[in-house]
Amino acid sequence: MNASVRFGSQALAIEDLVALAEGRAQAELQDDAAFRDGIARGARFVDSLLAREGSVYGITTGYGDSCVVAVPLAQVEALPRQLYTFHGCGLGRHLDAAATRAVLAARLQSLCQGVSGVRVELLERLTAFLREDILPLIPEEGSVGASGDLTPLSYVAAALCGERQVLWRNEIREAADVHAELGWTPLVLRPKEALALMNGTAVMTGLACLAFSRAEYLLRLATRITALNVVALAGNPEHFDQRLFAAKPHPGQGQVAAWLRADLAAEGPAAPLHRLQDRYSLRCAPHVLGVLADSLPWLRQFIETELNSANDNPLIDAEDERVLHGGHFYGGHIACAMDSLKTLVANVADLLDRQLALLVDARYNHGLPGNLSGAPAARTMLNHGFKAVQIGASAWTAEALKGTLPASVFSRSTECHNQDKVSMGTIAARDALRVLELTEQVAAATLLAAQQGVWLRCEQGGQPPAPLAAMHRALGETFPPLIEDRALEAELRQTLTLIRARHWRLYA
Repeated sequence: MNASVRFGSQALAIEDLVALAEGRAQAELQDDAAFRDGIARGARFVDSLLAREGSVYGITTGYGDSCVVAVPLAQVEALPRQLYTFHGCGLGRHLDAAATRAVLAARLQSLCQGVSGVRVELLERLTAFLREDILPLIPEEGSVGASGDLTPLSYVAAALCGERQVLWRNEIREAADVHAELGWTPLVLRPKEALALMNGTAVMTGLACLAFSRAEYLLRLATRITALNVVALAGNPEHFDQRLFAAKPHPGQGQVAAWLRADLAAEGPAAPLHRLQDRYSLRCAPHVLGVLADSLPWLRQFIETELNSANDNPLIDAEDERVLHGGHFYGGHIACAMDSLKTLVANVADLLDRQLALLVDARYNHGLPGNLSGAPAARTMLNHGFKAVQIGASAWTAEALKGTLPASVFSRSTECHNQDKVSMGTIAARDALRVLELTEQVAAATLLAAQQGVWLRCEQGGQPPAPLAAMHRALGETFPPLIEDRALEAELRQTLTLIRARHWRLYA
């Protein structure tokens, strides 16, 4: 692993965080004197506030609605541990390894902005957690997305202090034991540091980066599957003519049409058409996929701005010696991005599901066998091809569509009506990942069905255009033609693994 992601004063891209989350890059912390001093100034200013005995939220006061409760200076040092302790109430499944790395990275990048009042040592320990792949066990459920991802991030704060459990070297271990084995002294958080770790949008932002990356690849894969299905269904490639899309010039929509034109560029005379105008799931594919393509730039802007922001409260302006009380922990932009993304992605599931329905139906697939069965005539009555796969894809599509209900409109007044308007951004991000998971399953099913359809068309004397032939051959090596019925679960799961690994390089 030679690639590195440098945390510090420079902005990170979604791709940086995803590379680190997927184990393709190592974390390193900017170490020049100017950066380190800029971080240390904030911590020194926090210490100076204690000497003045002023009232500073979360430092000399209680948290949330308890901001009106003064904490005596003799008790201030105990306050950070109290914060992460009482927030240790998360439930649900734990975040997987990639998601946990994404969360650690998102929190580290936010603290590197230099206005959170934390020590350099805290940033160094977070970086070390990433480098050693020490992953706190973070329950998925329990955040309303403002005042940040308090409960899930409490598991990060606790692990840094040698408490709770972590995943390390493929084993669940006590955090204290891992510290001891590495010869580390667990951190004792200074005033403001627990709040800086927990009072931010790192969970929703880390998950949003992963969701964006998966959606970006899914867009290209769905375009390739559509091209294969145009071949399998003997469709009309003229639907993607450049002059047609010049008349409605949404850039992303035009890009999808251009990819389809490139895939379907056939040599020699055109195949005879069965219909002048194909059904919408083929003809309008650029219009469906193009909405996702045209949304990716603004989704990226929302996510990357959040990733490279200071999003805790209060912010510490050491240069002008001011404490800025605000609400940057509110995850509204991520909530909007993820609510939007899950709708965009579910429409991809619906598109592919409709294409699959055409493929298996002998009334609409223009001469292919019913259910795409490759069985010889003597065995036709016993074989059912992709019948059950199509039912499964319909179920996955329905669940994906059901998951598009926006989370952000379900704000709840919490914490004694202090948090009386919250973002639900973390729930929206989790929803988006679930919709992506289901849509990838639909894509796996439709890809294998498209492969079978193209093979059947070749058996009838057809031939895929040269740009598609290589993928058709490669798929044939791992997915032999379905002649006699067989259980397809293993092949579907293998295809899903390839999709999630971005196995096929699609469109330069």
